[in-house]
Amino acid sequence: MRQLHRVNQFQRLWQLSQGAPQQLSVSAMAQHCFCSERHIRTLLRQWQDAGWLRWQGAAGRGKQGILTFLTSPEQLRQQLLQQQLAAGEAVQALQVLDVQPDHLLNMLRPLMGGQWLNQAPVLRIPYYRALEPLRPLRITGRAEQHLARQIFSGLTRFNGDDVVGDLAHHWQHDATGCDWFFWLRPQLSWHNDEPLYAAQLVTQFNKIRHSTPGLRLLASVESITAPHPLALRIRLRHSDYWLPQRLAHQYCLLPHPERDDIGSGAWKLTHFAAELVRLESHARWHLQRPLIQAVEYWITPQLFDRTLGTSCRHPVQIAIGDPDELDTLRPVDRSISLGFCYLAPRLSARLSTAQAKTLIALIQRSGMIQQLPLDEGLITPSQELLPGWPVPASEETLVTLPAALTLHYHLPVELHVMAEALKPLLAAQGCQLTCIFHDVKSWRDERELAEADLVMGDRLIGDAPLFTLVSWLENDPLWQPLRGTQSAIHLRQHLREIAQQQDPGQRAILSHQLFEQLMRAGYLLPLFNYRYQISAPPGVEGIQLNSLGWFDFTRAWIPPPAAVDTVHHTAEPLP
Repeated sequence: MRQLHRVNQFQRLWQLSQGAPQQLSVSAMAQHCFCSERHIRTLLRQWQDAGWLRWQGAAGRGKQGILTFLTSPEQLRQQLLQQQLAAGEAVQALQVLDVQPDHLLNMLRPLMGGQWLNQAPVLRIPYYRALEPLRPLRITGRAEQHLARQIFSGLTRFNGDDVVGDLAHHWQHDATGCDWFFWLRPQLSWHNDEPLYAAQLVTQFNKIRHSTPGLRLLASVESITAPHPLALRIRLRHSDYWLPQRLAHQYCLLPHPERDDIGSGAWKLTHFAAELVRLESHARWHLQRPLIQAVEYWITPQLFDRTLGTSCRHPVQIAIGDPDELDTLRPVDRSISLGFCYLAPRLSARLSTAQAKTLIALIQRSGMIQQLPLDEGLITPSQELLPGWPVPASEETLVTLPAALTLHYHLPVELHVMAEALKPLLAAQGCQLTCIFHDVKSWRDERELAEADLVMGDRLIGDAPLFTLVSWLENDPLWQPLRGTQSAIHLRQHLREIAQQQDPGQRAILSHQLFEQLMRAGYLLPLFNYRYQISAPPGVEGIQLNSLGWFDFTRAWIPPPAAVDTVHHTAEPLP
């Protein structure tokens, strides 16, 4: 980029004296800028005309002149950044950000949050890490799952506790619950403006069915066909009244059969890189159109460097705007996550049922979760598995623990703190705890846990919490041993019985009974829930937490600047 190159050359001269006036010859300046004397004379004229500096040359070759700086490289980069963003050149603007973190903070401060650019509202969110590729069958991060649901559609979608139509507007099944029809909306469109056909969805579903997660999620599906361009027929091996919920699962989000970065959701992915992710609204989306034009994630870990005093914002505490000016941001929504971090003893010859219950009793009676050295207000001890499903209080008589146990755990980072706190608790009972950390967000296969006596992890729960919990038992490798026919819980039998209940109320009762049995038998202890929070600057409206701790991008909106000024100038004083 020519303009950026000139700023970089200007910066080389400026750094010689940190902006103070200096005496230099033309040849010395050319040497510092890695160019010819003729070219540096051209640059001096251009910079002087632009008001960057003042140059008073002296007659004679090799004579020194006086160089006076009228601006700084940081100010020039800020101007260039503003120009490129105003022109919609966000990708090019990233090249300007190759500066020290403390300078970057000053440059980005006024650019985050809601902006109007070229008569279009844009929302910029600073984010603390790079994002994983948005592939529904493989993503595990909470932010990625949220983005995937903005970009890709399914046949159905979750709406709180309910499941509603997405690509399909209605569905029906026969009396046996084994033969299902889903009717597609007319005039559906992919993000590349190609029409969407039922046959394409059949192709995608067959890919999903043959994937490792799809084999478990859609285990009851025998075949999927397209008897009409606007209809899908799904035949099951046995009745499964969770089918509409299964089709709303993240694994059943449907990319284009030939381009897995193209979907049909409210937002299309227009740029994906380690520094910037940009979404633009899909003009032909089949549901309510978004109220803003674009959403940008600016991947700026420098802004979250603790040494700068900005303090890393936890991923469950989203700040839309400059994280260093939290006094100007306002918390717009808070909630307690339905998801929870958990401890799952693996009952075996090394760890008996009585010992697992003893371990759970020690944790509950110690009050250790309330004493974990974590930021205030970040977590809250789990009292319920779901609302109305209390965690049973252990009243077990304590027995002797094994001399040694092995704990396997994964992210989030709070489980590091929990693992360290468990060591002295168990050591006081004569049990040495070995902790093994897995740098993942969910378990990939049962082999990772083969040597584990105890497992800790994070169970993310979005919409439809009842189905999500049951699906966890069906799909997560953590529960693979319990699916065997030799298990005292007979998990596979319980799960099929629940799925075959057509009455949602009966499914809820049986699911509650199953999890109550798992907790009382020592297989599961919910540890703590997170406190979700979203903060936004003035001028960003419609922000409301969803069940993933993010917010629905289609509901956010940014008042035009002129309208805001008018409202402020004409408002009546408060009584």
